[in-house]
Amino acid sequence: MRDFSAEASQQMTQVIRLWDLPLRIFHWALVICVASAWGLGRFGPDIMTLHFLFGYAVIGLLVFRLLWGFVGPRPARFRSCLYGPRAVFAYLRDIPARRPSYWPGHNPLGGLFVIALLVVLAAQAAIGLVADPQDYVNTGPLARMVSAKISRMALNWHDILGKVIMLMVVLHVATILFYRLWKREDLIRPMIVGWKRVCGRK
Repeated sequence: MRDFSAEASQQMTQVIRLWDLPLRIFHWALVICVASAWGLGRFGPDIMTLHFLFGYAVIGLLVFRLLWGFVGPRPARFRSCLYGPRAVFAYLRDIPARRPSYWPGHNPLGGLFVIALLVVLAAQAAIGLVADPQDYVNTGPLARMVSAKISRMALNWHDILGKVIMLMVVLHVATILFYRLWKREDLIRPMIVGWKRVCGRK
């Protein structure tokens, strides 16, 4: 049976260049760096030079994203990620519908997730700079600037936030699969090529 509502909805959309190249490079570079830093931190080697290097790369990427969130194209700006409670709850009510959202950018829930993930990653990176396992090898470069108690506390929180980040990544992947399999909307390809089918919603 043909889904005429879906066909009508698609006819009222257009394909536009949504995600700019710097944002797409940032996205996939962040995926690589976060996954590498997490894997190295969780499974070794014992000397975590590479873990630190990927952590520094994450910091650099976050600095770029912070700047791009204010001066980049409209879909990349932070104000495009933030919606009021009414828009968030309206989108929540529409999620079960088995049709694409064709949202022109980050949808209200996706926008909140982006902000939350960037905040958690920034906190994780900052904590890692002062963490000290007291093994005289894998000491954060700024650990000497804080007390031993704080550096040990930072190490504990670094482990906790690492697990939080993994849960957020799993949620992100699950959401992408949900949109692809249930709502019939591909969210990966637009982040590769930049083009996305969107509706006229502002």
